[in-house]
Amino acid sequence: MLQPALHARFLQGLATAPRRAALRLDRETYSYEAVHETALRWAGALVSGCRQPPRAVGVLAGKGLEGYAGVLAALYAGAAAVPLHPDFPVARTRRMLETAGVSALIADARGLAAAARITEGKLDVPVLSPDGSDDGSLRHLTVSRRTALHEPLPVAASDIAYVLYTSGSTGRPKGVPITHGNTHHYFTLLDSRYDFDEHDVFSQTFDLNFDCAMFDLFCAWGAGASVRPVPAHAYRDLPAFVAERGLTVWFSTPSAIALVRRARGLAPGGMPGLRWSLFAGEALQASDAVAWQEAAPGCTVENIYGPTELTITVTGHRWSSDTSPARCVNGLVPIGTVHEGHDHLLLDQRGEDSDSEGELCVTGPQMTAGYLDPRDDEGRFLHRDGRTWYRTGDRVRRLDNGELVHLGRLDTQVQVLGLRVELTEIEHALRTCDGVEDAVTVTRPGGNGTELVVFYTGTRVPAAELARGLRTLLPQGMTPRHYRHLDVLPLNSNRKVDRARLALAAREQPLPG
Repeated sequence: MLQPALHARFLQGLATAPRRAALRLDRETYSYEAVHETALRWAGALVSGCRQPPRAVGVLAGKGLEGYAGVLAALYAGAAAVPLHPDFPVARTRRMLETAGVSALIADARGLAAAARITEGKLDVPVLSPDGSDDGSLRHLTVSRRTALHEPLPVAASDIAYVLYTSGSTGRPKGVPITHGNTHHYFTLLDSRYDFDEHDVFSQTFDLNFDCAMFDLFCAWGAGASVRPVPAHAYRDLPAFVAERGLTVWFSTPSAIALVRRARGLAPGGMPGLRWSLFAGEALQASDAVAWQEAAPGCTVENIYGPTELTITVTGHRWSSDTSPARCVNGLVPIGTVHEGHDHLLLDQRGEDSDSEGELCVTGPQMTAGYLDPRDDEGRFLHRDGRTWYRTGDRVRRLDNGELVHLGRLDTQVQVLGLRVELTEIEHALRTCDGVEDAVTVTRPGGNGTELVVFYTGTRVPAAELARGLRTLLPQGMTPRHYRHLDVLPLNSNRKVDRARLALAAREQPLPG
């Protein structure tokens, strides 16, 4: 087996701490040896039970043994792991199976029920279901010690390690293949950046179909550390959960901070056991970084950034209470500098290079070679001087020290009555208004063109009072007319603020002025 293999990181943890816990679930704890043996048995069933060696294996499971060992089993079988969400719409998941070329599924109980609906007479995909459930509608693979692999099958750096799907502007999910070589460069950099060891316990807040889950698993496993899934109810008293489970490494979207704050879980010094706290997936507010750092004074806080196409994250900013606040823009923490071995450039609105601000484009060893469907490549990759760059669609500003600050998506810059408006700037201004905790601004068609609609949390404030406060902070024409108070901002399955749902709500229901 070649060193670039992603699952070599689990083998590294196995060698470091064979009897320590690789997984700590609610009711069971599984050692590295136990997970390794399970993955070898399942991988053997995949190899022996499929008509041809599997090229891609779907993992239709949640945060349990089937999900975690399932990803490892797919890798051990020399196949690409394709994490799938059991609750996603049937047609969407069926398309993922087809485009990824999935030749077998590993499923938990929920996944098994979903598989029956997904494959109904339309896909001949055998299923490995460790709990043994069988309603007769699916072809099942048999797991036995007789067919277990003795060791993982060899792979090359150019082989695909996993495929994840992102939402596309076309309305269909786009498959992103990430190779073992991509992940090898990424985790090698992380090994030098962090001091994770076998005594660490990692939170696991992300569903497996979100690429940040790969950070949790393979950072932890590479160090011989434990992975601990975080259930939704844990946010009601996160300090207690962190203490009782011995968590030392926290990783989530910034939206989780609002959940903890709402439950009064950000008291100063409330999470003294955390050593590292990392946030990614959406913009991190400076006020949230400060509050989290106060609650976990012994930890290092980092804001890390990266699209799936660039292998999980490709930049990082380490928060400093002394220097970071002055580098924030619109109240947002910098995303830092681009990883070693990569180049980046900024494109202005004319598609020309900019020294200060524009769309972030990146090239380097973490970049995918392209989507599964080549039609999806159009507009996402830039070819220049014999090199290919990934166009992130994110607008950033380069600071004097070379760090980058995320200003928003290209599609969050809108035209209102001929004025160019940054929605993130409006949201930052709103958060400074008395009573407002968090805010999201969306647009909708109106009688006089595009209208701005605000959804906010915190204390209910009269719309006229909010508008009056914003007029002292924003240029004329950027003040929204419509405001709606929510108890909480909705989150999608990846625990990011669900802006698409809010935009739909703004269009479908009349709003008071």
